Amino acid sequence: MATHNILFICTGNSARSIMAEAIMNHLGPHRFTAYSAGSQPKGRVKEEALRCLTRHQLDTQELRSKSWSEFATPDAPVMDFVITVCDNAAGEVCPVWPGQPMSAHWGVEDPSNATGSEADKDKAFWDAFIQLHRRISILLSLPIDKLDRLSLKKELDRIGQS
Repeated sequence: MATHNILFICTGNSARSIMAEAIMNHLGPHRFTAYSAGSQPKGRVKEEALRCLTRHQLDTQELRSKSWSEFATPDAPVMDFVITVCDNAAGEVCPVWPGQPMSAHWGVEDPSNATGSEADKDKAFWDAFIQLHRRISILLSLPIDKLDRLSLKKELDRIGQS
């Protein structure tokens, strides 16, 4: 079975895309290598995102906020999939990715916009984590290597609607 590279994109690369990277690398290490990036990276990962990942015993050591330009260079890993997880990034003009990866949009509400108590904010990060975990689990259940490109694109889009 082939290992696929997947890039999760969000504007700030500080929460949702970071969580998706960690979840995929935890759940699918023999099928996927996950990365994350942002069009306008914040330069740091949100503490709430790290706390949420740590509570679920996911590795956070290598996580960092970075620009998507790192993945548009000739020496970057060639991506098989590029998934946007925020509506802002989905509407932006993306770089031309080497290898013409399959793309999809899996919009997830930004937990960083949560207001209220610390418990309210933690719940927003938990909700985003659960939604990403569910979608990534569905992707991992697909027979990717047996689907033609059109069928796989339909499945990726369907996952984003769940």
